[in-house]
Amino acid sequence: MEKADIGLIGLAVMGENLIMNMESKGFTVAVFNRTVEKVDAFVNGRAKGKKIIGAHTMQEFVDALAKPRKVFMMVKAGAAVDSMIEQLIPLLEPGDILIDGGNSHFPDTIRRTKYVEEKGLLYVGTGVSGGEEGALKGPSMMPGGSPAAWPHVKPIFQAICAKVEDGSPCCDWVGENGAGHFVKMVHNGIEYGDMQLICESYQLMRDLLGMSDDEMHEVFKAWNTTELDSYLIEITRDILAYKDKDGSALVENILDTAGQKGTGKWTGIAALDEGVPLTLIGEAVFARCLSAMKADRVEAAKAYARKIPAFTGDKAKFVESIRQALYASKIVSYAQGYTLMRTAAKTYGWNLNYGGIALMWRGGCIIRSVFLGKIKEAYDKNPELSNLLLDPYFKDTIGKLVPAWREVAAAALSYGIPAPTMTSALSYFDGYTTERLPANLLQAQRDYFGAHTYERLDAPRGQFFHTNWTGHGGSTSAATYNA
Repeated sequence: MEKADIGLIGLAVMGENLIMNMESKGFTVAVFNRTVEKVDAFVNGRAKGKKIIGAHTMQEFVDALAKPRKVFMMVKAGAAVDSMIEQLIPLLEPGDILIDGGNSHFPDTIRRTKYVEEKGLLYVGTGVSGGEEGALKGPSMMPGGSPAAWPHVKPIFQAICAKVEDGSPCCDWVGENGAGHFVKMVHNGIEYGDMQLICESYQLMRDLLGMSDDEMHEVFKAWNTTELDSYLIEITRDILAYKDKDGSALVENILDTAGQKGTGKWTGIAALDEGVPLTLIGEAVFARCLSAMKADRVEAAKAYARKIPAFTGDKAKFVESIRQALYASKIVSYAQGYTLMRTAAKTYGWNLNYGGIALMWRGGCIIRSVFLGKIKEAYDKNPELSNLLLDPYFKDTIGKLVPAWREVAAAALSYGIPAPTMTSALSYFDGYTTERLPANLLQAQRDYFGAHTYERLDAPRGQFFHTNWTGHGGSTSAATYNA
């Protein structure tokens, strides 16, 4: 019997589509699911007549695989992955490869890589982005884990992933242990930011400018031919044109409470752990949390009833200002995300290829856009670039966008339209480009109440001072400057 090139466990939508994708690229795939009926239904239905081998037991599944065995787990992140690993380890041999393609939290992948390697096996934690369609037609893939596993999975991964215009695959080795899942987590955080920025642009047009969904559809259609050309702008264009059964815009009949799976929250927590100001993505996560407080908001809206004044400016000109503010904010979001990846790479000892990551995100994934090509160029020119805002292209671009960005942020605040990501991005930009921030006063406060010490402008960095501010305190200072 012919052995399978790879096996996949978990016949949910993503798993099924990845199997069909792999088979269409010439690979034979063994499949297994905890509910065995799903295996039979799949093999005799959608997979009928294809090079797909159904297995009814874990042992049968493992026996169907060519060595080194490659087992792709598409099961729910968390305890289910650990349980699956424990079931598979006794059935596998040294050199076999376990692959987790779910949205696992990167510390779990760090732990699992170490554990699986101690058992003589290899481990890959790979982010897979692009949703159902991406899984079937070509996702963006971000693999990390045991470097020795990469040559074995590379031919399959790079065959099934999305390709950019020149044929380059949107998949390459990211780094050791949890690096792949970390990069996927940051991708998802950026996705939260991009979506919220688009939603704020939509609300400004709808509630301040009084535009109809058909008018906004035309705006997003036009924007998709500019620097904002991206998957999310494209689907927003289509959503705004979609009609409900009664002919009204369907989007306006959808309850305004957003869900989330947790990856945006993880990105924010990682940024706090690393001390990186990931302000835009943090606000995007909190915006979803605020949206979920629907009943509270209905009550508060009654208690603080306000009428948005009529907009008296040039609508078309202001729509262009919104586009520019969206683009400027988007640049800040990616700059913050890349700073987080750079900082975490130092913490965890990862050697990340930042231009390569932009290429991986260039196609297949939810945040795919023309804009990512500019990020790749920036890091190709200067792999040590500390912040995207310091790249010549982005420096020049932001400089041109700032007036419109300020205009839109000011309008949002003065008219009472919530725009948390746009305004926080501008505050970050202003803070990042301010030579002297008020943290001198903050350090004085900390030293006053906690003797946490401070550095002086007229002394070398690393030399710490404490002042007896009240005259009745002591000269003893706290041991930790960073308390």
